Amino acid sequence: MHNLGVLLSGRGSNFLAIADALSSGTIPDTQIAVVISNLADAPGLTAARNRGLNATAIEARGRKRAEHDAEIITTLQAHKVDLVCLAGYMRLLSPGFIQAFPQRILNIHPSLLPAFLGLDAQTQAFEYGVQIAGCTVHFVDEQLDHGPIILQRAIPVLPTDDAHTLAARILEQEHIAYSEAIARVLSGNYEVLGRRYVPKTGDD
Repeated sequence: MHNLGVLLSGRGSNFLAIADALSSGTIPDTQIAVVISNLADAPGLTAARNRGLNATAIEARGRKRAEHDAEIITTLQAHKVDLVCLAGYMRLLSPGFIQAFPQRILNIHPSLLPAFLGLDAQTQAFEYGVQIAGCTVHFVDEQLDHGPIILQRAIPVLPTDDAHTLAARILEQEHIAYSEAIARVLSGNYEVLGRRYVPKTGDD
């Protein structure tokens, strides 16, 4: 049984999609061991508790990043977490955090990386005038929205779209992509060559 640790800062819609995928068997032999937020009033924590999951707030306010991250690392390790999933977690991770879980931290970003890094990526894409948008699931490294890409899902930008409708349609794809990426990584049937995620063939 694989253990997931989920980090979130808000409502946790991607967390809920992952939880639903686990319930349906889309991600086999896996459970959410703990949900952690840097904000005590994050709606995602309430949603996790309503599902009977371990959920805790580790407040970041007024603390150094390394100190805050160290407490999260300890909590994740205590729950024997195999894979850390960032689901709307609005803090950069310290190098120590990355080193504690090498190529075992995933993030989902609402753009086709490397385009439109950082906050409000959907609005950035819309205002730039792109005709194709989407989302990316990637390993987390020390740089912002930078680690090796596991998968991407693309959608057309419709003539009727505005930034809000585009964001909503991207979010629908995020909910599908994140669970698929988690299943891929937990299968272990891949390798990372440089920046490339490469699935292994049946002959390997």
